Amino acid sequence: MPNNKDKLVIFDTTLRDGEQSPGASMNVSEKLRIAKVLEKLNVDVIEAGFPIASKGDFDAVHNIASNIKNSTVCALARAIDKDIDAAGEAVKPTQNSRIHTFIATSEIHMQKKLNMSKDEVISQAVKSINRIKKYTDNIEFSPEDAGRSEFDFLSKIIEKAIDAGANTINIPDTVGYNIPEQFGDLVKRLINNIPNSDKAIFSVHCHNDLGLAVANSLSAVMNGARQVECTINGLGERAGNASLEEVVMTVKTRQDIFACDTRIDTSHIVPASKLVSSITGFPVQPNKAIVGANAFAHESGIHQDGVIKHRETYEIMKAQDVGWMENKLVLGKHSGRNALKTRLSEIGFEIKDSSELNILFNKFKDLADIKHEIYDDDLHSLISNTSGEDNISDYNLVNIRSVSDSNSEPFSEIILEKNNKNFESDSSGGGPVDAAFKAIEKIVSSNSKLQLYSVNNITDGTDSLGEVTVRIEKEGLIVNGIGSDTDIVIASAKAYLDAINKLNKKSNIVHPQLDHV
Repeated sequence: MPNNKDKLVIFDTTLRDGEQSPGASMNVSEKLRIAKVLEKLNVDVIEAGFPIASKGDFDAVHNIASNIKNSTVCALARAIDKDIDAAGEAVKPTQNSRIHTFIATSEIHMQKKLNMSKDEVISQAVKSINRIKKYTDNIEFSPEDAGRSEFDFLSKIIEKAIDAGANTINIPDTVGYNIPEQFGDLVKRLINNIPNSDKAIFSVHCHNDLGLAVANSLSAVMNGARQVECTINGLGERAGNASLEEVVMTVKTRQDIFACDTRIDTSHIVPASKLVSSITGFPVQPNKAIVGANAFAHESGIHQDGVIKHRETYEIMKAQDVGWMENKLVLGKHSGRNALKTRLSEIGFEIKDSSELNILFNKFKDLADIKHEIYDDDLHSLISNTSGEDNISDYNLVNIRSVSDSNSEPFSEIILEKNNKNFESDSSGGGPVDAAFKAIEKIVSSNSKLQLYSVNNITDGTDSLGEVTVRIEKEGLIVNGIGSDTDIVIASAKAYLDAINKLNKKSNIVHPQLDHV
């Protein structure tokens, strides 16, 4: 980073706010895999979760705090004693911790949600910050719904928070309501009007309800904010959050405008995007900026001619700079265990023991017999379908036989295993996938509703692994299932069972996030 540039802190909340996307919940091992890739990215702060929300969230934050060394590990807490204590215990293993606390400051939130007066809200915020000091001196305070809060009150509570010890002040556009010029001006006015603003870094956390999260974040940066809260692929509550890759690459590309820069190693952006997409089951749209499959593709003859003559005619970034050219062939059917283990480590997955490596290696060999060129994306898919926190009570696919004929109704026969017992069923349907789902449902009787069925090829070619995402809902609980196979019907059955197993595990668990900023 140039010496004359301010540092722009990148605060990644994929593991916390990103997980609030319906169906995007991750298990502990998946969160750690993502955290390790974020560490490779040189993300400054990783918001690892909301420890009070559930034992799983607490364990995930604690596990990440135990393993991440080069990024600050942050836990979220409402301005409530029990939240703060849970957050403090969760981040205890790391020497580089932060606790992020918040309380609502807009009139509608204070009246309708908190039922608290302005003085009560300020008192609670100060009390909570003081309590955090028992655990860490790296304290972030967010006035929730700041974008719709009354300016004088917002200024007052921020001043009190800084006096109490908050050294990062985050300004959330909680509902994605703001417009770039307006939001940038708000940040500038707060910095200029709050007497002790120089004692804290000002941050922003923007939601994408109007498609303006990145624009609002960058406007704030141009007006003095020096931390941006964002997520990989823009994942998050409702329409999502500001996209890390878009914020980072805009600042990097337009250094003629921005008086700051990040320390992000941008070559890991595309691998991070692919990992998050694989784990959450949220595919990246082809025309997504930076990480979409078409982000650096040129179809127009005029564009192709220009790029061939001089790349900068139509490309303002190098595809290699964000990691697009790193997904070359790395393994084949003759590769050994050590080569597989080494490459898995390079893409953020550490093998815990020899039995786990053997399972993955056998699946790798099976895949290599079908498709001879194994890419990183194939490995991500293998891991996602192998390394979950398995439970003996899960349903597992033993066999499936599907018949699809243009002159007859499609038909599927299914054999599932659970608790070392086999279950058989069959059904016809509108297609082989529909028939397979109906046959599975005869066995599992989940009574869930299918909300999404999505198919994506993982790599190019007719022998590519097909990755299927299934989203189901039951009584307000939404989960995603992921399955991959070179046979799309088998991949679909795996995805449906993955979702069913997650639904069974979470049927008595509240969604992992109780509130958000």
